[in-house]
Amino acid sequence: NSSESHNCAKSILTSDRLQIVVTLSEFFNETWEAANCANCLKNNSEGLSNSTEEFLDLFNKSLTCFEHNLQGQTVYLSPNNYTEVCKNCNETYTKLNDLYNNLQRMNRQGGESGHSAHLCIDVEDAMNITRKLWSRTFNCSFPCSDTVPVIAVSSFILFLPIVFYLSSFLHSKQKKRILILPKRIQSNASLVNIQEKYS
Repeated sequence: NSSESHNCAKSILTSDRLQIVVTLSEFFNETWEAANCANCLKNNSEGLSNSTEEFLDLFNKSLTCFEHNLQGQTVYLSPNNYTEVCKNCNETYTKLNDLYNNLQRMNRQGGESGHSAHLCIDVEDAMNITRKLWSRTFNCSFPCSDTVPVIAVSSFILFLPIVFYLSSFLHSKQKKRILILPKRIQSNASLVNIQEKYS
């Protein structure tokens, strides 16, 4: 009887004092939501979305590249000398980083999963691991595309005061000051001398 089935399920699920089945079900549902797991799947949750599969494939290629370039060399390398890893894995890492940025942009607009939120925890964790290895462990630098414009604007701003003072100096009329000596009245002492002469 359908009317009794709800009561039957309720009595089975809540039969023990801890209600362990209900507690576990709520825990897994909350974990699934907090980790944004649905964002790694297709709309009907049949499997991983194409973008997630592409990302995980590139992630595995990046890790393989790191391992391949470190094989047999870690004993001889100093902690800050991973130039082979940086040089040989730069292309793979750049592709992975670009794909991750595109996925973030797409996900804000709804993406393949239909959920607009953060990327799923698997993708975010994978990218965090890769970035940590790339920047902290291997000390590889990822060139910033904004460097040239920032330097150009900073130089222009620093150069402006020089241009201002130079132009104001060149365009202002420089007047040469001519000193005119004023005619002074002879002092009383000289008048007394003149009078003494004539007397």
